[in-house]
Amino acid sequence: MSSPAPATPRSPNFALYSPGRSARNGLMTSRCSVLVASLLVVSAATAAEIRLGIIGLDTSHVTAFTEILNNPAAKDHVAGAKVVGAFKGGSPDIESSWSRVEEYTKTLREKHGVTIHPTVEALCKDVDAVLIESVDGRPHLGQVKAVIAAGKPFYVDKPLGGSLKDAVEILRLAKAAKIPMFSASSLRFAKGTLAVRAGAIGTVTHAWCGSPAHLEKTHPDLYWYGVHGCESLFTVLGTGCISVRRGTTQEGKIEVVGRWSDGRTGTFREVEGYQGEAWGTKGSQKVGSYDGYAPLVAEIVKFFQTGVAPVGPGETLEIMAFMEAADESKRRGGTEVTLAEVLKKAGAGN
Repeated sequence: MSSPAPATPRSPNFALYSPGRSARNGLMTSRCSVLVASLLVVSAATAAEIRLGIIGLDTSHVTAFTEILNNPAAKDHVAGAKVVGAFKGGSPDIESSWSRVEEYTKTLREKHGVTIHPTVEALCKDVDAVLIESVDGRPHLGQVKAVIAAGKPFYVDKPLGGSLKDAVEILRLAKAAKIPMFSASSLRFAKGTLAVRAGAIGTVTHAWCGSPAHLEKTHPDLYWYGVHGCESLFTVLGTGCISVRRGTTQEGKIEVVGRWSDGRTGTFREVEGYQGEAWGTKGSQKVGSYDGYAPLVAEIVKFFQTGVAPVGPGETLEIMAFMEAADESKRRGGTEVTLAEVLKKAGAGN
């Protein structure tokens, strides 16, 4: 998809709702949060396994993550934490949610000895930290409120929330309570993608990343599955996206072109599998692959051990705003939409 370059819109003020516009600033803020808040988890982390609780047993992530953490014989075993409790959750209006709950509950209970709790509150009393895994993003805000009330650090699987407004509120509540948290797709931690972020091809000038983009009517289009490709895109380009324009590829698939404040561009494409390429000042490299869940699980454990998030809240919210702006662009027939506009509408900075 190509079109004349529109006038440059003003860059959104991410400082209004996040501690910084770079991963480095996000990490610095996470470190500050740790000093004030939830060191309660990991003061004894080096002496004993961190006891983890899972909220939402309606995604295959719960069985995959638990196998990696709880089975020392697993090929990609990650030590340092163990899933000991869970709350079923499940959404009655999403077939891919309610139809899986009992199967995954049985696996956790019978194979891994996980205790199933009747409420989120009961679960939080029995664990040190929480993984919010509900496949449906809509209940995440309510679940986060209960976890924050219990003073537990937490990880939220994709998408962070069922709407941009919910995502803004989740990050606001965690920041106000000084509770460490982060949210990310496993695609962020693919080896090639991280290498480019670390400077393997110099400064990235433009990139495209793609993933499947199955739709779920209860969520903005890219929240349900396209988030994976969007996460890869932001991993290699970093923050600073100011606007997006949504169209379609020649095959009729979703294509979203983002423009960064320094003139760089990044494109999400709906494709089969996980793929992409980045171009930089020192060459180009394939990015956007899927390297399994173990790299993400390792980062989750490290986060609970240190309180330092591998991705800052500002970057996570910018990804959510990118996807929301893509939907707004679709509603307007493919015109350019700024992230600042959708963030303001969602209450960021209020």
